[in-house]
Amino acid sequence: MSRTRILIVGAGSAGRSLVQEIRDKQLPVQPVAFLDDDPALQGTEICGLPVLGGTDALPEAAARSRAEQALLAIPSAGGPLIRRMVLLAKQAGLPLRIVPGLRDIILGDVSYQQVAEVRPEHLLGRESVDFGEEPARLVVAGRTVLVSGAGGSIGGELCRRLLTLGPRRLILLGRGENSLFEMDAELRADDPEADLELVIADVRDRARLQVLAGRMKPDLILHAAAHKHVPLMETNPEEAVLVNVGGTDNMVDFARAVGAERFVLISTDKAVAPASVMGATKKLAEEVVRRAARQGGPTRLMTVRFGNVLGSRGSVIPFFQRRIAAGLPLPLTHPEMTRYFMTIKEAALLVIEAMVLGESGATYILEMGSPVSILELAKNLLVLSGAAASADDFWPQISFTGLRPGERLHEALHEEYENLTASGNPLIGKAVITAPDEPLSTDGQAELLEAAVAGDIPRLRSLLADLVGMDVLRMGPGGGNGS
Repeated sequence: MSRTRILIVGAGSAGRSLVQEIRDKQLPVQPVAFLDDDPALQGTEICGLPVLGGTDALPEAAARSRAEQALLAIPSAGGPLIRRMVLLAKQAGLPLRIVPGLRDIILGDVSYQQVAEVRPEHLLGRESVDFGEEPARLVVAGRTVLVSGAGGSIGGELCRRLLTLGPRRLILLGRGENSLFEMDAELRADDPEADLELVIADVRDRARLQVLAGRMKPDLILHAAAHKHVPLMETNPEEAVLVNVGGTDNMVDFARAVGAERFVLISTDKAVAPASVMGATKKLAEEVVRRAARQGGPTRLMTVRFGNVLGSRGSVIPFFQRRIAAGLPLPLTHPEMTRYFMTIKEAALLVIEAMVLGESGATYILEMGSPVSILELAKNLLVLSGAAASADDFWPQISFTGLRPGERLHEALHEEYENLTASGNPLIGKAVITAPDEPLSTDGQAELLEAAVAGDIPRLRSLLADLVGMDVLRMGPGGGNGS
């Protein structure tokens, strides 16, 4: 049987371990050579294989060694190096695969079974999460857990991860019957014995939630239901207020009515110094949770705030990938725009870890790494699709359209008046407010919801601007006040 000839990029411990494993287990691949940027290794032999040059020599080394596949065995490789290797591998006509990141290797020796195709998240250079499963299991196992927005991207991923922790029952609450039906089918296929309950309900409907409070007693509630699209909420601000503010208040009251032990609000970096209706309503949702926590009671109420999630429904990567597949240009609002990103799995696991920390009134902030250039992200996806720039780094597949309503160039993860302190988990910080903290009053909330129900957009925008202290919110799309 012929074995695939592989050229290994990286002659360090990960690359050597892979060669040894391939030989010991007689795997159906044949390492033929190394590449490494350490000049001291070039021209030598490692594990009986020649080091043919540095990483830039991949096309020549591939031809010389008659390699059929390239394997990037540098666990610390960041996005720029991975992107460069993708380009070089495509130039050489080789598929490129990659070893896992450093955290995976720290937890156990690198294995050839962990080698994977290069995915968009690899190009961001993010590590996988070292999940504290046992502490999470102690909180979740044998308990009834409710996830709102369970048919959405984040809510669905939370359900997948929670189910592995042995809950007695998992309640999936949402208003979209089709998405809940599909999530239920997926979860039952993974765990046929799981006790799942599907509840079709809208978090805006306080009366419905009060009825449900008489039927179920969840111990843990993760509130992921929300409107999240910035431009859409600029043109539908009433919906943003009713769901993100009113819905959160309804869910907090539901949590108290059922005597839940913990309640977690899923928030966003767009709630920091909000420049959009969506961000402002999520900021007020955080204040609703903080206000309720101050009032005391047995339910521990907390917020988890993080940035963009790779691959979530409506997010930039699936959008770009669909455009690339259709041969359409990638519309970017501005060449300097950046965003924080993490994978959907990372986000869900860290939300669960924050719930385990469980300090009532706390706002937990997930460690998001460095901001990512959206232009670089677009280039990375084009490279993965086989495209290349012209000699002057001009990408004809990218067009710039200008900022959309409510958008800004850069996001922040905490306010200027918040100090980020340690939480006990290195990947989760805790925001401590240093200024006088005056969460949303019940009167202010009632007035805002009244304007939303009435569809009085000028008044709604004016109230939002006053409540979060951001005058930019008074102006609607097109520079008007939305009237």
